[in-house]
Amino acid sequence: MDVSQYLEIFIDETKEHLQSLSDNLMVLEKEPENKDTINEIFRAAHSMKGMAGTMGYKRMQKLTHVMEDVFSEVRSDNIKVTADLVDVLFRCLDALEAYLDNIMNSADEGTEDNEEIVNLLKKTLDGGASPEEETAKPAAGQESAEDKNESEDDQEKRKYKNFKFAEFERHAIIEAGEENKNVFAATVYVQENCLLKAARAFLVFKELENLGEIVKSTPSVQDIEDEKFDLDFSICVITEQNEEKVREAILSVSEVDAVYMEKLDTSIFEASASKEEETTKSDTKEESNATASQAAKAAEQKKAPAKAAGSKPVINRSVRVDLEKLDELMNQVSELIIAKNGLVSASEHDASLSSQNFTEQIEYLERITTNLHESVMKVRMMPIESVVNRFPRMIRDLSKKLGKQMDLFMSGEDTELDRTVIDEIGDPLMHLLRNSADHGLESTEQRIALGKPEKGSIWLNAYQDGNNVVIEVQDDGSGINVDKVRDKAIERGIVAPEQAQTMEDKEIVDFLFMPSFSTADKITDVSGRGVGLDVVKSKIEGLGGDIEVRTKKNEGSTFTIRLPLTLAIIQALMIELGEEKYAIPLGSIQTIEDVPIEDIKYVQNKEVIHLRGSVIPLVRLYGLLDCPPREEEPESLTVVIVTKGDKLAGLVVDNLIGQQEIVIKPLGKYIHVEKMISGATILGDGEIALILDANALV
Repeated sequence: MDVSQYLEIFIDETKEHLQSLSDNLMVLEKEPENKDTINEIFRAAHSMKGMAGTMGYKRMQKLTHVMEDVFSEVRSDNIKVTADLVDVLFRCLDALEAYLDNIMNSADEGTEDNEEIVNLLKKTLDGGASPEEETAKPAAGQESAEDKNESEDDQEKRKYKNFKFAEFERHAIIEAGEENKNVFAATVYVQENCLLKAARAFLVFKELENLGEIVKSTPSVQDIEDEKFDLDFSICVITEQNEEKVREAILSVSEVDAVYMEKLDTSIFEASASKEEETTKSDTKEESNATASQAAKAAEQKKAPAKAAGSKPVINRSVRVDLEKLDELMNQVSELIIAKNGLVSASEHDASLSSQNFTEQIEYLERITTNLHESVMKVRMMPIESVVNRFPRMIRDLSKKLGKQMDLFMSGEDTELDRTVIDEIGDPLMHLLRNSADHGLESTEQRIALGKPEKGSIWLNAYQDGNNVVIEVQDDGSGINVDKVRDKAIERGIVAPEQAQTMEDKEIVDFLFMPSFSTADKITDVSGRGVGLDVVKSKIEGLGGDIEVRTKKNEGSTFTIRLPLTLAIIQALMIELGEEKYAIPLGSIQTIEDVPIEDIKYVQNKEVIHLRGSVIPLVRLYGLLDCPPREEEPESLTVVIVTKGDKLAGLVVDNLIGQQEIVIKPLGKYIHVEKMISGATILGDGEIALILDANALV
């Protein structure tokens, strides 16, 4: 059977199960007796085993199968969770991630058998229960209904649906009994969040057809193909195989949550066959009514627990959409906005188009395009959780590797960012966290000597601030040694000794973001304070954001990343400089001021203005953008005050055109652009306006 069509679903679901395993193993390490966590890990391993088996990934199936066996014993209290076992399980997780990486790259899991990990798990199993206990213990998912730990819902599932067999079906079952074949009734439950129930049922049927003959299904085969069933269906199968083989075949299908089976006594069918010959039509009618009554009662019983669970959040309300399709949709929205801007521009310059009706239609089109843009942006937005959820595991591993005690505290994981930004921000955050763990936090001995808690703390906080998302990486370590950074900068000839002595600490710390700048005496394979920070800065600025750092000796450091919510369509202030038009993103603008010439002061030969208690440097854009200056200096200047974190700058412009929704168009890698230009936009009259990057100008 060709299962390649399910490869994309397999990859997505495996990623979800691996993340679930990672999260739950982190909990298990701290709470080894947590039954809910143990059950979650068992279910994840079980689901992955079935999925891998269905797709033909035998190595992956083997590893998850042994994991499932281990947690079956843990659930039965035959094996205790130890630190060594958790370490082995994390190695399993790494091996499974490696398998998935290979599958994503080549659709093949690779040749690594991970025999060492498998043997370690088997060794755990051998020491977990005696052979006598193993023999006496029922198979996983096959506990008796009287088991005190079994839920009422599980007991209810064991009450199999009564098959209503036709004459030829009863004879087939009787013949099977005469030939010493087994007849099993199985009720199969698929997971609640299963996307393709009919496909899963089809795979179950294919597995059972390889073992024998399917006599009956409830609901009918046609109804199952049409997905006209809830979360379960029943099958009667004739086979020479034993019950365990049949069970394994069903459970090998992914997204099968559970299967409950019983072996049918064929002698009952022989007795009922002779009895039915004497049954009257009225008896048949009465039996039919009774059966309908039982079915209705069973349906009500099944509805009851579902109703009780109504308070649970609705799951699986999302669909997976290829990012390229979203990009194409976004491009169409962008063109619509450009067309709208063209109509607005035409109505402003052509008196014949400025009628009230035309103006109303333009306003209506503007509302529609704005709403459409917002809707598309919401589709593209993803919680930052998808990036940061792997960091607790990373900090846990670094804690062991570096021999330091540390905790990671995260907040704002539900803060949303554009999918494009989400895909790019993971590596910079990882660099910053590794720096904090390796060089930010002191050793346990040093922390005790300084009167600090033995365990160091790292915080990762995310929150929305206007049209930006702010992500902070903070630690309570030793802070950055500013004097050491200053000395290194002087040694490398970056700054003169006299100039370095007059620089503020914040300016000195910014040297860390220069290429290959590091103060580390010893470079480790984890990180070096400064190593990689130039890459971090380049990546973040490439996303239209900025990064700054605050530090205090023996109290720690805070790296603050500020990113735009979107990279495609923004609100901007259109300005004129000479005969050229430029756009300044609205999110970077704090205020607009009219400044008299006589209010301009000079500090170290640089123009500044004093505004509401702040000294703000002026930036003359003429020289930076190579524009011819005005012939006569006006009596007052129009100054756009832009902000970057806690820094301010005043951009001197000629005229203000007004606020406008613009589409950011990249200029391409073949056009050399200074950092102050972040892109271009097409105006309503067809003109091109460059977009100024306020972060580079401050």
